[in-house]
Amino acid sequence: MKISTKGRYAVRIMLELARHDGGECVKVKEIAARQGISGKYLEQIIAVLNKAGFVQSVRGARGGYRLARPPGDYTVGMILRLTEGSMAPVSCLEEGGEACERCDTCETVGVWRDVQTAVNQVIDGVTLADLLERGQKKGF
Repeated sequence: MKISTKGRYAVRIMLELARHDGGECVKVKEIAARQGISGKYLEQIIAVLNKAGFVQSVRGARGGYRLARPPGDYTVGMILRLTEGSMAPVSCLEEGGEACERCDTCETVGVWRDVQTAVNQVIDGVTLADLLERGQKKGF
């Protein structure tokens, strides 16, 4: 499993908005500059986050984007699944996926289930609030 730039950038965008969780809006240009992300690419990603209701868009001079809910309500797993899709390491373990013809006799499927469980425990166990706290401890 490899997480694309889209997934990594989505987490960084959400974290940037979490840093400004006082109800204030952050402009796309500001996020792009602070995170070193192309403005056009950032706009594509934030459109996905907006459509899913993760962020709110506010128009006007003081407009921009802000989180729709508190940072503790968003896990890294939620953001990655939105942008990356399934986090299953093999297609036969994807939700709604088709089991291969060897599934009943596959010697390796248990390993892939263990990998999936471990990954899900990590990404579903870390919220944006947790990441903010980690960053503050490191002086970010």
